Amino acid sequence: MRVLWPILSAGRLLRLRLPPQQPQPPGPRLSSGRPAAAGALERAMDELLHRAVPAMPAYELREKTPARAENQCADFVSFYGGLAETAERAELLGRLARGFGVDHSQVAEQSAGVLQLRQQPREPAVLLQAEDRLRYALVPRYRSLFHHISKMEGGVRFLVRLRADLLEAQALKLVEGPHVREMNGVLKNMLSEWFSSGFLNLERVTWHSPCEVLQRISEAEAVHPVKTWMDMKWRVGPYRRCYFFSHCSTPGEPLIILHVALTNEISSSIQTIIVKEYPLSETEERNKITTAIFYSLSLTQQGLQGVELGAFLIKRVVKELQKEFPQLGAFSSLSPIPGFTKWLLGLLKAKAKEHGRSGLLTDCESQEIAELTGGPALETLQPLLSSGEWAQSERLARALQAPLMRLCAWYLHGEKHRGYALNPVAHFHLQNGAVLWRINWLADVSLKGLTSACGLMVNYRYFLEDTAANSTAYLGCKSIKASEQVLSLVAQFQKNSKL
Repeated sequence: MRVLWPILSAGRLLRLRLPPQQPQPPGPRLSSGRPAAAGALERAMDELLHRAVPAMPAYELREKTPARAENQCADFVSFYGGLAETAERAELLGRLARGFGVDHSQVAEQSAGVLQLRQQPREPAVLLQAEDRLRYALVPRYRSLFHHISKMEGGVRFLVRLRADLLEAQALKLVEGPHVREMNGVLKNMLSEWFSSGFLNLERVTWHSPCEVLQRISEAEAVHPVKTWMDMKWRVGPYRRCYFFSHCSTPGEPLIILHVALTNEISSSIQTIIVKEYPLSETEERNKITTAIFYSLSLTQQGLQGVELGAFLIKRVVKELQKEFPQLGAFSSLSPIPGFTKWLLGLLKAKAKEHGRSGLLTDCESQEIAELTGGPALETLQPLLSSGEWAQSERLARALQAPLMRLCAWYLHGEKHRGYALNPVAHFHLQNGAVLWRINWLADVSLKGLTSACGLMVNYRYFLEDTAANSTAYLGCKSIKASEQVLSLVAQFQKNSKL
């Protein structure tokens, strides 16, 4: 845990350093490293799942079957909480996904019934009931377990953590396959219902917010890390706003956090926003505030990945800011470009093997870079870009500006995944209806900014009257709305590489 400098009153600092300990639920702590223990644990898992996830009642009895006893769901929660290893939790979740999903024989039978009825003249009610039977057969058994757990005290929070474990296990390839992906989708859809906008509270953070909230905000900052308490005070002070969503069941607990800078122009550098060498007045001059810059969006619960919280939060914050500052005329992000350096290094490595004109650099650029680095441009650039050392040389930085800007424009606009923007941050803002508006040179000169995106950042601008149309064009036609600057850089890349 990152510790902030103790610039607080003694009472607030004491509460910060001594958070309440969360009790660990009882459960098995068997080591899966020993064959006998592993076998015992697997048998315990099977016994638990058959007890906690019973067979689906017949369609006619679906509303007459008694609800699951709470202690059976509590047994599952307790057992799961007692699994100490990631691999053990992954094993239990894999068994749940594979063994307690949909009864495919029932689905086939009900599907055949629906098809047969469609081929015969029948009353609409008969066909509708057959379709309802099919829907019932398509419900996986584990959905009932999740549903009953959600009714327990702290049950929704448990399911958020469980999904975070499932995503981690998938990323580590501890558990894989279509059944696991299906269970993840079912759980994500359930969480999307429980965390829809109607159940979310918008809360603003100030320096007078509870110490625990300020600590959570600082720890959750994933884009531009908070280093000290004075740093935190700066980010919630004048000309700055910080908002978060909490759930109605857990008020005051941040789920997703948005930081905003209030300025008189669209910022092109993160240094002007988070570095205190750019002093701000202690009192806001409202007539100077014309622009809102969204510069950090952080999710605190990994189990809520894919649940539409960020888009809701931006929309709510825009409305809140418009109430406070009716004169606001521009809304824009100042966003990082995670993955750009990694993508670029892969491209440089591949082109270096071809031993011909790369198409990434012009002949003049290659010659100048080779002179400055003392070797072939494509080979010598790879370690320099990996470490960010190139930014220490003004001459090399000037030589790299043109090629890196057009390569970044192509990465954001031209590189696709299933027809949509490959970069996840770009995809998020574009699906919200923003415009790919401006790429900014040396906008983040921190080590993280240089090594992850060659110091580049991008503005995604929200023209409120056009966001709905832009979102529809992107999601429906996979069309990216971009500014003249970006399109010009893309054209330069295409001309140079002859794509």
